[in-house]
Amino acid sequence: MTFIWPMMLIFLLMIPLFIALYLRRQRQRQENLAKFGSLGLVQGTGGKTAGNRRHVPALLFLTGITVMFIALARPQAVVGVPRIESTVLLVFDVSGSMAATDIAPTRMEAAKAAAREFVQRQPDSVKIGVVAFSDSGLAVQAPTNDQEAILAAIDRLSPERGTSLANGILASLAVVIPVSQPLEDMDGSPTPIPTLTPVPRGTFVNAVIVLLSDGENTVSPDPLAAAQEAANRGVRIYTIGIGSAAGATLEIDGFMVFTQLDEPMLQAISQLTRGKYFNAQNEQDLRKVYQELDPQLVIKTENMEVTSILAGVSLSFLLIGGLLSLLWFGRIA
Repeated sequence: MTFIWPMMLIFLLMIPLFIALYLRRQRQRQENLAKFGSLGLVQGTGGKTAGNRRHVPALLFLTGITVMFIALARPQAVVGVPRIESTVLLVFDVSGSMAATDIAPTRMEAAKAAAREFVQRQPDSVKIGVVAFSDSGLAVQAPTNDQEAILAAIDRLSPERGTSLANGILASLAVVIPVSQPLEDMDGSPTPIPTLTPVPRGTFVNAVIVLLSDGENTVSPDPLAAAQEAANRGVRIYTIGIGSAAGATLEIDGFMVFTQLDEPMLQAISQLTRGKYFNAQNEQDLRKVYQELDPQLVIKTENMEVTSILAGVSLSFLLIGGLLSLLWFGRIA
């Protein structure tokens, strides 16, 4: 326990003085009983000896005053506070293959629609960020609880070029754990995976990456190496497969390209990071996926001022002591 005003604890030095005064009063009381009791000038309560019970109210008063003096110093304690709190990064694959229509109206629009619904259902204590990736990673919206800003970021997404799952993961990790090494060199060539020092499991237990992709990786570096970096930091990656195993053919820059869902890659990423893989064949399935990803109630430790609690305890002791004194002896003293 720590104190904001520790100097106020000096009042505790008065407690021995109160005890000494009380003991002196009890001695005087015994002397008066010895001198004048036989004359009938001094009587116990109701004519009966109260015995040790007479000390109970005084002990309660002393305890209440002691707790009150401690409360004056404004104590702080580390307490566990239950709350729904999490950071969710929605990581969108915006490669050209996300324009495929095997999920109506397109893979991209289906993913965006389900993401909007997920955002709107979250409490203010949940921060949501948006990361987009094609052949590189880009943080579109830093984690925030401003739902309008999040929805605007999702609306701006549109299919672009190739797919680099690793850069999408690294861009997400850079939001949770900033890394100094850039994702690419200035000439556009990929740099090696930045190595993060492993920390105890669960360090970022409330940070979740939700990766929406068809899983077709076309650009280095290795997605599993990037997933391992997330695992080293205790960050779970939930992968959502967008598309069908049958695939679809679409036109990109005048070329006909066949694209299909690569489930093994997405499953490997989620398994490596202790996340979970979901197969979303349509917009309704995507909504069910987001329902399962709702943040859970967690216990977060905080350094909280407990002055009001101690003040309440002090008042309780004083009230109980006064009530017992009134019932037993007919006076509050």
